[in-house]
Amino acid sequence: MEIKSSILIVDDEERIRRLLRMYLEKEGYLIEEAEDGETALRMASDTDYDLILLDVMLPGIDGIEVCARLRQVKSTPVIMLTAKGEETNRVHGFEAGADDYVVKPFSPREVIYRVKAILRRSSATAFLSKDASSSNNIVFPNLVIEHDAHRVSAGGQEVALTPKEYELLHYLAVSPDKVFSREELLKDVWNYEFFGDLRTVDTHVKRLREKLNKVSPEAAAMITTVWGVGYKLEVPK
Repeated sequence: MEIKSSILIVDDEERIRRLLRMYLEKEGYLIEEAEDGETALRMASDTDYDLILLDVMLPGIDGIEVCARLRQVKSTPVIMLTAKGEETNRVHGFEAGADDYVVKPFSPREVIYRVKAILRRSSATAFLSKDASSSNNIVFPNLVIEHDAHRVSAGGQEVALTPKEYELLHYLAVSPDKVFSREELLKDVWNYEFFGDLRTVDTHVKRLREKLNKVSPEAAAMITTVWGVGYKLEVPK
């Protein structure tokens, strides 16, 4: 018998919780709800949900703070719900460790698709299972990726990355010097066939470069933009 995935919906608007619950239950998911950040944090800490839909604007502790605190103890996938135009919140959400975001007002079909895309991935990334023959460690002069430990070091110092930043870096590093379009990255790293916002990729690349640059400008410079095409991880000659 198939085990149903459990999802926690966190939003202070009852109509949004009700709408999401209706569509997600129709897809066979088990749903629980929270209407404020404190309750959400307690529930998410006590229960191993398969995914959390988390509104940014919440009474008390906001969604970004909930995500940041949760990331200290768990790696539960998080999709942030943000109001249109709150680009700063989306960036902060990614910094806090969110895996994705959906902009309100949203299409329930889009939410379902993004939920399914994230739940399809195991805790190890989908693309890595296809790459079982490669070494678990990827070593460049200024960058070392230890995949078993999900640990990244640049210039000899460990770099703290969110799960999605790590997946993006590893994906690029598995095929050094190969150029990937934003669409390819959305498809393979985020599992999006459509609905993908290309800025999702740009935001993650920007954050990744910033974090690497703090300890090793040389490592940060390896992630290069190929204008009009996308990104690649360039190995210094």
